[in-house]
Amino acid sequence: MISVTALAGYLYCPRKLFLEYVLHIVPIPKKVLVLGSVRHEAHDGINKAEERVVKGITTNIGIEEIAQRYKTEYSQILRAAILKFKPDLDRFELNLTEVFKDTWPHFQEEAEFRAANVRRAIDEKKVFGEELWAIMPKVKSEFRVESPTLKLKGIVDQIEFRDDIIIPFELKTGKAPNEGVWPGHKIQIAAYMLMLEEAFNQPVKEGFIRYLDLKDNRKIVMNPFLKIEILELRDKVIDLLNSSFPPPTCKSQNKCNACGLKDACYNEQLVDEKVKCLFKAS
Repeated sequence: MISVTALAGYLYCPRKLFLEYVLHIVPIPKKVLVLGSVRHEAHDGINKAEERVVKGITTNIGIEEIAQRYKTEYSQILRAAILKFKPDLDRFELNLTEVFKDTWPHFQEEAEFRAANVRRAIDEKKVFGEELWAIMPKVKSEFRVESPTLKLKGIVDQIEFRDDIIIPFELKTGKAPNEGVWPGHKIQIAAYMLMLEEAFNQPVKEGFIRYLDLKDNRKIVMNPFLKIEILELRDKVIDLLNSSFPPPTCKSQNKCNACGLKDACYNEQLVDEKVKCLFKAS
């Protein structure tokens, strides 16, 4: 089966995908990717902490105290995420305390947002603890899904279960387009929608790309043309992964400058040697 991230990778640059997946050339880590990994790890942690926080609200407390409970949890979770990636952060000489200070405002806002949702539910339903948790939308993080029918597999960043509705979210750091989403992000969330629809045997009509730095959720709606695009892209990726010949360089200065495989990609001698080894192995 093909990884959904490989579909997005093909759209970004087929040659980069070939170098990584076929020639097994490891890209040089980049600072922005390491910081993004910290935030993803922390988001996974705060979703898992949601049940504990909500069930712990057993009396009619104010929104400030609810927010403080979230912030206490989030602070510990963020610190743990930073420590997990300490070797990578050290490689870029990033101070752990400064990383926390720069990242914390986002999680502080998230805590206040979730506290407002909980307070609203209390006001409407007059319930606490277990009963309060029962009426809150459920969120699953790092949800593994695969489809033998579609020949695809992947890990969805988040899925929200609202009554009988399933809504997948992909969390993205870094720059976002002025409108809409980047093509690779659209393909990712759409592929997850198709797989989740099959896994849960119910329609999954929409998904969202959550651009964390913008605090913006951008919706993608499934349609027949998008499904065809995913299946055609999947077949192109399968052909590439079964090929022994690297695609040409992408000739995009912006992409190449940001790529962790730039040096290897333009080193024709290295690529030729890797391809020859591939032929010998096969």
